[in-house]
Order: sequence, then C-alpha cells, then structure tokens
Amino acid sequence: MNDETPENGSMKVIDGVERIFYDGYWIKRYHAPVDNLSDKKLLIQSLTRRLFNHMEHGINIPGRLLDKVRTDYEIETDPAKKRVRSAMLAGALFNRAADIFNELVELEACGVHIKPDNELMRTCGECLQEALELGKLARHRNGDEGIDELWGEPFKAFVMSIKDFYQSRYVKIALTMQNIDEVADHMIGCLRNNHAPQEMESKVRHYACMARRKCEILRTDSDIFEAWVEFVVAGEAITNSTAEQAASITKKGILDEFDTRYMLEQGVELIADITRARTSMPSSTKKYLSLCEQFKSRKQSNGVN
Repeated sequence: MNDETPENGSMKVIDGVERIFYDGYWIKRYHAPVDNLSDKKLLIQSLTRRLFNHMEHGINIPGRLLDKVRTDYEIETDPAKKRVRSAMLAGALFNRAADIFNELVELEACGVHIKPDNELMRTCGECLQEALELGKLARHRNGDEGIDELWGEPFKAFVMSIKDFYQSRYVKIALTMQNIDEVADHMIGCLRNNHAPQEMESKVRHYACMARRKCEILRTDSDIFEAWVEFVVAGEAITNSTAEQAASITKKGILDEFDTRYMLEQGVELIADITRARTSMPSSTKKYLSLCEQFKSRKQSNGVN
C-alpha cells in the first residue's frame, strides 16, 4: 500500500478479495442485487429479523395487533411501562409494513405495476418512519441502550435504491470496526496497567481482528461459517485464559486478578455485541470505558503504576 491514505470508495483486490476503502479500513465488497420489489422485500425482511434478534424480548408484535398495541401505548401513563409499550408499538409497525410490502410483491408477481406513490407504498413508508422514531426508546438485549442504526436500516432499505443501501453499509461497517478497535485498545490498557503477560495482549488483538472480519461478511456468504468459528474461538481464548489465571493466583493478588478478569470478560462481551449487531454501540462503549478508567484509578491508588 502507498503511504497516502486512499480516498473513501477506493477499490482494490487484496489477497484475491475485492475490497472497498472507508475511514481507515479495507472492507469486503459485495455487488448489490437487482433493484426490484422482490429483492427489496427480501432485504427488508432480513434487516427486520436482525433488528428483532438484537432488541429486547417481547417487542416482535404481529402487524395484525397494531391497533390494540397502539391503544395500549396511548393510554399508558406510567413512564417505565410506556417505554416498553413504545418498543412494542415500533415492532408492530415494522411487521405491519412487512405485511403490506409482502402483498405488494405478490401483486407485482401477478403483473400489477406498483408505482412509488401508491397509497399502500405510502402507508408502508409511514409505518417504517413511525417505528424508527419509537424504536429509539427500545433497548439492546444487553439492556444498556437502543441501537438507532438497526431501527433505521429497514426504513433506509425502503426509501433508497438497493445499490445506494449497499454503499451506505460500508460506512456503517467502518464505524463498527472503529468501535471494535476502541474497546480492544482499552482492554489492552487494563492489561498493561496490571502488568499482564504480553501473550494476553496478542489474544485481544487477534480477537479484534476476527471481530472485524466477522462483521464485514454477509450471512449469505459461505465465508461466514469459518469467520464465525474463528471469532468465537478467539473470544474463548481470552476468557479461558483469565479463568485459568484466576484459579492459580495466590491470595495476595486474587482481587487484582479477578478485577482484571472482569474487565476483559466485559470487553469480550461488548465486542461480541457490536460484532453481531454490525453497528457501533456508543452508550455501551462509554459505560465500558468508564469502568476501565475506574479500574486504572484503583490500581494507581494501590500503588500500581
């Protein structure tokens, strides 16, 4: 590679793989499918399944129950319950949009041409837009935050061409990779603060590398099987090592060792969440970085440099 940083959107074949450059990362490139309602339906269905897979339980409400869920949401007065009901309403809206879109695709298959300004198309878009707004109050399954990007993806796939949607994906993946490396750097900072063996630092670097590889690969790509195995094994190499160290440590250093183990395991879990969601998680990351700073402060107060 040249010393100059490539421009975003630059393409290059690296080790036989076509890649595209965005914000410091060469990301595996995929060619967008044909832009029609049938392919857009499949894309939106895939994005919606992924959304519900990463969100809190109980919000995947069938579209046929939309009116009841909306009524319950509107009359709810308890703030905590209203937040949950807003997430449930967002889920019902997404599924209502999917129901409409499925019917439109069926009509198109019968030879009926569906124009973009069709009333049902407008209703579908309105459902997705409202779900996007309400979804900001829903939380990831780790309980720390919602992920606006996941709620926005089905809506973007609806309003954008498939080609433009695929292009926007690379920007999101680059931000995800930056988030993975940020968490890994703080894990390594905790290790160095505790004078941990260099071997563990290498394991963290390898885990971040496998996480970046996993998040760039589509689930429809056969490479996902190998990438998933490597990613899981890399994470287990860290958690298994910390468990072995904690079991063999003397009483004098056991608190420090368990403290370090906790920080590493929390980092492994956060990187796993980010990687599986394939989007950055700023609130969860901020919380973890705060824990890292507290960890370092405790070390300094105990006389460890």
